[in-house]
Amino acid sequence: MELQELANILKTVESESNSVNPNALIKGISFNSQEIQEGFLFIAIKGYQQDGHRFINNAIENGACGVIGEQEITDLSVPYFQVDNSRNALSIVSNHFYNYPTNEKIVIGVTGTNGKTSTSYLLRHILENNGLSCAFFGSTKNIINGESYPTVNTTPNLLEINRLLAGSRDEVVVIEVSSHALTQYRVEGIYFDYALFTNLSQDHLDYHGSMEEYFGAKKKLFEMLKDEGKAIINTDDLWGEQLARQLEDESIPTLAIGENEKCDVKLESYTTNPPSLQLKENNESILIKPLLYGLYNMYNIAMAYGTAKQIGVNTKGAIEAVQHFQGIEGRFALTELNNGATLVVDYAHTSDALMHCLKTVRDNCEGNLIHIFGYRGDRDPGKRRDMISISSEMSDRYILTFDDLNSVSPEEMKNTLISYQERYGNDKGIVITDRTLAIEEAVKMAEMGDWIVITGKGHEKYQQQYHYPVHNDEEAAIYLTKAKD
Repeated sequence: MELQELANILKTVESESNSVNPNALIKGISFNSQEIQEGFLFIAIKGYQQDGHRFINNAIENGACGVIGEQEITDLSVPYFQVDNSRNALSIVSNHFYNYPTNEKIVIGVTGTNGKTSTSYLLRHILENNGLSCAFFGSTKNIINGESYPTVNTTPNLLEINRLLAGSRDEVVVIEVSSHALTQYRVEGIYFDYALFTNLSQDHLDYHGSMEEYFGAKKKLFEMLKDEGKAIINTDDLWGEQLARQLEDESIPTLAIGENEKCDVKLESYTTNPPSLQLKENNESILIKPLLYGLYNMYNIAMAYGTAKQIGVNTKGAIEAVQHFQGIEGRFALTELNNGATLVVDYAHTSDALMHCLKTVRDNCEGNLIHIFGYRGDRDPGKRRDMISISSEMSDRYILTFDDLNSVSPEEMKNTLISYQERYGNDKGIVITDRTLAIEEAVKMAEMGDWIVITGKGHEKYQQQYHYPVHNDEEAAIYLTKAKD
């Protein structure tokens, strides 16, 4: 792609410059000035902590052949293209540069507050086990051609998606699509064959402001469906039911998942110990015996199963794949500890996810339920009271501790935890700010048959350094159980 093409692609004009070669061949694209090499195009994006426009000169010094930005700038030594929205421009240009790699694949987007990762992994597992190679972009990792790559956000920006897919031989792409990604144009320019809605509950209101705005952000995914695309929706969720009604009014085909008799894939019955799920599809009853626990996982299974059937997987193949699915790191991940207790590490960080997680443990735990959790700094404080209320009601003992502090000071977060315990907790709970010491205390409390449940971080590594030299919750519990022996 040449620089001269940008004006037409972006529907903008090039500012005057002293460039000796305005028609230079673009060799690469980046919005990070430190990644710029000779012949790269730099896109200046105004972020939430840094403004990329401040680094335009650095990018030019590193070899940028052109710059895209939102500010009015006229004195650069390379061509400059002013646009209304740099994030949107990044998506448009990267699609063109990489020749729209998603156009040749079946593209599936999964959105919702809870269940995105589990549903996406389940779906990928079903497809892979039925002969369809499947790329994956999500909160735990990205997978292309069977190879795993690290990820920073739940949904990468389209530049990263296109870069990885440009060399992909996969037939299908499954993308976890967060509300942030939808409002920040990270998937702008992708057209989806299937869009899944798992559920909606309070989260990210520090960013969106209200549940209505949060729902509006999620709905953007369904505006990106291809003309022949289809929505798969959990209509037992109140927001899902509302979405289904809206899409019906817009004549968008929808597959309804839920317990209602009118659902296309109906959850007829389920048990939690041992796990089993009976679905009804086209008046046929289908029995699945998964390895996954919890009612919420039954919905994840139904969503993944229903989508796989739409793509062409047969019933037997879908059932067999689900029944062999082992689960995901950090999503209700079970470990038997040396002291006879059971450890659960789960990513639950909303009140709804926490309630479902603890209820699943209650259904299977014969001993005491010991719960460890915290609050993330700089994140939606509106869910905190509900979270401690749920834990204090459903746990036998609970420990409030640090989660990611982000920009909040340790002293401020400590005071927050103490305040919530005093105002909304009960005598089942204590505050231990060091997360590894909190886990150590839980290990000391636990006896054979008890369950230790650590929520909030899931698969993620610790941001802060703690007392013990471990990197995540599962590692901490195993280390401290061995130390106790």
